[in-house]
Amino acid sequence: MGSAPKSLNSLLFFFSNHLILDYRRIWHFSFHSSNTYYLRSVATNSCTRVREYGESPKQLLKYVRDQCRTGTFKNLDAALGLFDRMVRMHPLPSVVSFNQLLTSIARAKHHSTVITLVKQIDLLEIADLHTLNILVNCFCHLNRVDFGFSVFAKILKLGFQPNSVSISTLVKGLCLQGKIAEAVNLADEMGEKGYKPDGFTYSTIINAMCKVGETDLAINSLRKMEDANFVLDAASYNTIICSLCKDGLLTEALKLFSTMTGKGIQPDHFTYNPLIQGLCNFGHWKEAAKLVTEMEERNIMPNVHSFNILVAALLKEGKMTEAKEAFDMMTKKGIGPDVVTHNSFIDCYCQQNKMDEAVETFNMMVRRGCSPNVISYSTLINGYCKSKRIAEAINLFHEMLDKGMIPNVVTYNTLIGGFCRVGRPLAALELLHKMQACGEHPILQTYAILLDGLFKKRRKKRHFVEAMALFREMVHKKLDIDIVIYNILIDAMCDAGKLVTAKEFFCSLSTKGLQPNAHTYNIMFKGLCKEGLINEACELLEKMDGNGCLPDNFSYNTIIQGLLKHGETSRAVKYIEIMVDKGFSANAKTTTMVINLLCANKVDKAIREWFEKLL
Repeated sequence: MGSAPKSLNSLLFFFSNHLILDYRRIWHFSFHSSNTYYLRSVATNSCTRVREYGESPKQLLKYVRDQCRTGTFKNLDAALGLFDRMVRMHPLPSVVSFNQLLTSIARAKHHSTVITLVKQIDLLEIADLHTLNILVNCFCHLNRVDFGFSVFAKILKLGFQPNSVSISTLVKGLCLQGKIAEAVNLADEMGEKGYKPDGFTYSTIINAMCKVGETDLAINSLRKMEDANFVLDAASYNTIICSLCKDGLLTEALKLFSTMTGKGIQPDHFTYNPLIQGLCNFGHWKEAAKLVTEMEERNIMPNVHSFNILVAALLKEGKMTEAKEAFDMMTKKGIGPDVVTHNSFIDCYCQQNKMDEAVETFNMMVRRGCSPNVISYSTLINGYCKSKRIAEAINLFHEMLDKGMIPNVVTYNTLIGGFCRVGRPLAALELLHKMQACGEHPILQTYAILLDGLFKKRRKKRHFVEAMALFREMVHKKLDIDIVIYNILIDAMCDAGKLVTAKEFFCSLSTKGLQPNAHTYNIMFKGLCKEGLINEACELLEKMDGNGCLPDNFSYNTIIQGLLKHGETSRAVKYIEIMVDKGFSANAKTTTMVINLLCANKVDKAIREWFEKLL
């Protein structure tokens, strides 16, 4: 062991009062973890399995190395059986062999188990810096970076010199807990004390900054790395380029890309794919296609994700021919289109109501050996539901179930909406109950679709009883009912002539912490005008403006139509003038009503001249 350098004396002093207590606490933590176990019982259960690698220590250790290198442990018990054999060997194997096994178990995310195993190694007094770094890593993954610092203090006390892995692991632990400022401070402080973080350390910080939307800070950290002459690779830039593209800062992303390539750093898929996606998001699919070509020129073969981005963008722009060309190019280059590729085509055909083509694409995918997923089925079901071909949608739904697929909330919402669209809301309600019985929880959108379907008048019948029972269920479950649900309720009451109930719902919104939106007001305008309560509608329009919710085209047209219907032409003219001043225009119904009044000579000369001028 080396001795701690003088530059770390201050750190040792800081930790000195916490070393014994904290280091004991970490073992206390491991024994109270949900993943603790009794090691000897594992060894007993696995004694028949360990004979496959022979009895000699040399064979055992070679087997451990091979298993760790290939990651082919059958399960955790098999790894623990090997560990138990190793700790009972005389002489003990090198700590390197133990570290290999610990690393392999940690990679399988059995972090609590590794902590318990390190305690065994600690008692054997063979732990080295690598062992303790593994321990720090496990605590950090368990969101106990505080214990990670205790282990770091132990590293210093034992005279080990922390390496870049020690620092990077703690930095990553802080970042995982969202303590990015502390991570930066730690990296800077360790650098000042002679332990400069490496590029991986700062890349970890950059990644954390980008995840929380602090892209500017990430760029500053990158500049700091450049100034410190760190050896940068594509990964250092890729994270920021991806973040800039997600933020819609495409110009900045392309500039950083130019800087990166100008420094001779070779880009990879993780560089190009976000740029291709960013260009496609802005509709620049031609430029995106050029990037795909540029990838090939740099001997970077575009992968399926690269093409999927391009295909989806082309289909969104309605460029079916070009999308098919990209699809053919994929297959020629030996890149097999995956389920995402096929789903993009299926969705496009369904949007265009070309269900035969959508089904053919689905079948072609199956013939190619590509298994459809829940999205594939949900998309086709949605297409059938929009076309009111509910029987085919139901057949597909049953096919999903027969294949062992679990429909998600989108699948259920789609089919519930399909039933409502063809006037079968009670079948939709039954499907909701089946959905709940299968353990899938409906979301607000599910309830909104179903409520709207139950309230809709179909064949002179509404299902008010069932709809209100469903609403009471939502209240009973204490769901966070939003304005969309209340808009459906208020609209249903107005449409059924239950204006008093509609008003009660409307007036209760503020007590529920909800703010009426333009659609809410428009529903009330329509309901009030329908009942001839024009003055109330006009008063509500004034309140709407005063409450910071601006009237829209529908608001003014509804009020004007109500006034014209009840013969209040002069007031209608006033609101038409206001509407025009606000930049809105009369819709077809308002225009028809005005023309009918003019033709019937039911307005005086001054108003007639005004209307004729307006028209």
